Amino acid sequence: MISLNYPSYPFKLRKNEATKKDQPKDQLFDPFRKKWVVLTPEEWVRQNILQYLAQVVNYPPALIAVEKSIQLGELTKRFDILVYKNEKPWMIIECKEANEKISDNTISQLLQYQQVLEAEFLIASNGHETIGAQIKSGKLHALQNFPEYL
Repeated sequence: MISLNYPSYPFKLRKNEATKKDQPKDQLFDPFRKKWVVLTPEEWVRQNILQYLAQVVNYPPALIAVEKSIQLGELTKRFDILVYKNEKPWMIIECKEANEKISDNTISQLLQYQQVLEAEFLIASNGHETIGAQIKSGKLHALQNFPEYL
C-alpha cells in the first residue's frame, strides 16, 4: 500500500449554466487538460493525484496525459492518467471515487491498458487506498511509494 499526503492546491471551482435538460453542475478547472471538467467524485480523486504527482513526487506536468483514448482490440477505452518517460508510457494510474474499493476489476482494467501501453508501473487509487506495482521480467512487484522520476 502506498501512503499519500495530498498537497494543498487552490482548485478553481464554478457552477456551469443549467440547460433545459440538466441542472447546474459543479466544475473544476483542470490545469493539465487546460479546460473545465464536471466535478465528479472520481474527478476529485484524479485531480488530487495529479497535484501529488506534480508537487510531491515532481513528475513533469508536460509528460502527464489525462483521460486519453486507447484501442483495446475493437474497443475504445480511456485511461485516467498516463505518465511518460523517455517518450514512452512509464506509469498508468487508474482512479476510482473514494467510496469504491480497489477491486480485481480495477486491476484487470489496468492490466488491459498495460497490454496496449506497456508501462513499467501500474497504480490504482480511490484517494484513500493506493496500491501499485512495478513490472519486472513479466512479474508484478508491489510498490511502497511512487517511484522517483529521474
